[in-house]
Amino acid sequence: MSKHYNFEAIEAKWQKRWLDAGVFEVVEDSKEGPKYYCLEMLPYPSGKIHMGHVRNYSIGDAIARFKRMRGFNVLHPIGWDALGLPAENAALQHSQHPEDWTRANIDHMKKQLQRMGFSYSWERELATCEPEYYHWNQWFFIQMWKKGLAYRKKSAVNWCPDCSTVLANEQVEEGKCWRCSKNVVQKELEQWFLKITDYADELLAAMDSMDSWPETVLTLQRNWIGRSAGAKIDFSLEEPERGGPVRVFTTRVDTICGATFVVLAPEHPLSARFAATNDQLQFYIEKTKAKDLDVRRSDEREKTGVATNHYAINPYTGERVPIWVADYVLMEYGTGAVMAVPAHDERDFLFAKKYDLPIKVVVQPTKANLEVEEMKTAWCDYGTLVESGSFSGLPSRDALNVMTEYAEEKGYGTKAITYRLRDWGISRQRYWGTPIPMIYCEGACDVQPVPEEQLPIILPRDITITGKGGSVLREKEEFVQTKCPQCKGPARRETDTMDTFVDSAWYFYRYTDPKNDKAPFDPERAKYWFPIDLYIGGVEHAILHLIYSRFWTKMMRDLGLVEVDEPVIQQLSQGMVIKNGAKMSKSKGNIVDPDAVVDKYGADTLRLYTLFEAPPEKEMNWTDERLEGPARFLHRIWRFVENEIEVLKETAEIDGTESWNESEISLRRKTHQTIRRVTSDIEERLHLNTAVAAIMELTNDLYKHIDPRPQRSHTWKVIREATKTVIVLLSPFAPHMAEEMWERLGYRKGLKAVEWPIYDPEIAAEEQITLVVQINGKLRSRLSVSADLGSDELERLALEDPTVKTHIEGKEIRRVVVVPGRLVNVVVS
Repeated sequence: MSKHYNFEAIEAKWQKRWLDAGVFEVVEDSKEGPKYYCLEMLPYPSGKIHMGHVRNYSIGDAIARFKRMRGFNVLHPIGWDALGLPAENAALQHSQHPEDWTRANIDHMKKQLQRMGFSYSWERELATCEPEYYHWNQWFFIQMWKKGLAYRKKSAVNWCPDCSTVLANEQVEEGKCWRCSKNVVQKELEQWFLKITDYADELLAAMDSMDSWPETVLTLQRNWIGRSAGAKIDFSLEEPERGGPVRVFTTRVDTICGATFVVLAPEHPLSARFAATNDQLQFYIEKTKAKDLDVRRSDEREKTGVATNHYAINPYTGERVPIWVADYVLMEYGTGAVMAVPAHDERDFLFAKKYDLPIKVVVQPTKANLEVEEMKTAWCDYGTLVESGSFSGLPSRDALNVMTEYAEEKGYGTKAITYRLRDWGISRQRYWGTPIPMIYCEGACDVQPVPEEQLPIILPRDITITGKGGSVLREKEEFVQTKCPQCKGPARRETDTMDTFVDSAWYFYRYTDPKNDKAPFDPERAKYWFPIDLYIGGVEHAILHLIYSRFWTKMMRDLGLVEVDEPVIQQLSQGMVIKNGAKMSKSKGNIVDPDAVVDKYGADTLRLYTLFEAPPEKEMNWTDERLEGPARFLHRIWRFVENEIEVLKETAEIDGTESWNESEISLRRKTHQTIRRVTSDIEERLHLNTAVAAIMELTNDLYKHIDPRPQRSHTWKVIREATKTVIVLLSPFAPHMAEEMWERLGYRKGLKAVEWPIYDPEIAAEEQITLVVQINGKLRSRLSVSADLGSDELERLALEDPTVKTHIEGKEIRRVVVVPGRLVNVVVS
């Protein structure tokens, strides 16, 4: 092998050797050590990996390799989130079948990942587009249908006209489709839903003990679930023949005597009833329902509404209050109707001011007196009730329970809890997804699930993507036409397919048993590996994916498939890779192609750069020029080992009988300190960047000890120890080079079989010196301290010494003189 660092040959050699030998394949065996399940979110096969993938997977691979060397039995799998709308869009654009496009992309991206040297268990690879996988999506759906967790109803949904499909709330970003960025509208459709709301309380409560999850992710999930405790109160209609009552949900029933109007969501059933005889209202409702829900939720936009010309009765006051329909009230929260208390709610205040509606103060603050004419904003805090009948004079906090109990006694109200979270609508009017396994009888039978023995319902291959909207499965008569499982009469299949987030809600369980054709997975295998010890993925998946996967685990637990309540112990949200101040994207023209970087610098350099540039949870600011640093570092290590390879191979290991000189002690100390620091940085903090920095520092020390060239054999023993340490510590970050250097040193076993080095605390301890502490020039104490401490730390230790404290008590410290390595003199008056 040339002394030149030929990364192309080295990386190809080790990738082939790892793959041919199945080095990273694992079995469920406690004799192999404690289990560790390390997982990164599986990629969508878009055609090429991007720098976000490289960073995510480099982090996971470094941890997986480290844990193996620490004695763990590590499961580190990969697969493909292979169904979904982009494949159909690409098929239309490139005149390809979605399956062909997807499989070609998988083949290419798999080669890219293998070229990066990621230590995956490729025998466990899966793709969600395989019938062997989505078979179990269908099976799960049927089990949920049997338990009442899957149901169908007509509902207003987010509709992307461009993609011609339904979107979950989580898939709408600032009013636009998360895939095509086109405006989303509201549309009424029959849809299938999963009752994630049945688990809302449990999902929320579990987060209190999820200590190893980022608080950012937990906060996003708590806000999305949006639990609110309050009361539901019925406002009867002035014209009872029109229906009603209007049931409102409020968290501030103490303010109800100040309710001067009622507001309905445009989607509320009463809104449609009132609009039947009101053209202006009908026009407003249609216009508003087409608006994006995110826009309507915004507190910054101006609220609009239309009076219905109908009235309700405030049950607490008996007052007649007008009913309005307004865009700021949503059916997804509470009951879709609110009591408007403009004096004590900011949105209601602005709305009342705009439309000249009455404002009535019923809560007075303790140290002020609110006058409606002088109010510039609503008073939304608590205080003392006024103008509230028999409840006047009560502290408004106390009135919450008192007034709710009064409503319960009178029969027009009750305590209630509501959630922002809504059931998960999974129906998609697309082809490239899991067929929903339901059948509609043309006779008298109700909707039926496909018999389980007939699963999987396979997507027909001979279809043509038209882009005209709706699922092309509708056009496939041989797919649609079937027989009712109950009466055996003519029936038709459901032609909607499942949301792609169904695929990713449970894939990590399938990794434990990917070839099972009798069940989604063997519960005993899942029991061995679960929960996932570390799950790495972007914070953008905090709601779309992570909350669904938590729900799915709880559902499977209730089916008896798993024993865990939560799928993940520790979640790491890696920061984005940005360039020129923006996230890398084609539209911004700042994409960096990983293949081009590997061609020029090698996979190890790219891996090292993404890990060294920033802590994993922080954004990584890509700079082409800074790639040179990691590249130079690797070349520097390579040159050192190659230049000294013969003497290093001939040098004996340290046997404990040696006596060391000062220089040798120094290098040994640095070596063991580096082991301690790198181990701690990876294991305890996941600060891979500082771990790499420590290895770089030790490499610098190695070069210092080789120049001038040492003559003592003992010195070479210490250099050999430090060199081995550099190689082993580097292996999680730059595995190809580390393996090659390890082999060049004469070791036959690959680094996976090598134990992670353990530092010796005595060797790692800093050299101690005796520090003299004086007060006004007189010796008062002596301290044993590390030789490398700075002046500030020496001053702190001196002033905290009990003997010194006794002598300076009650005196003014005028100054502290520190002579590093010798003394501290405290001058007092």
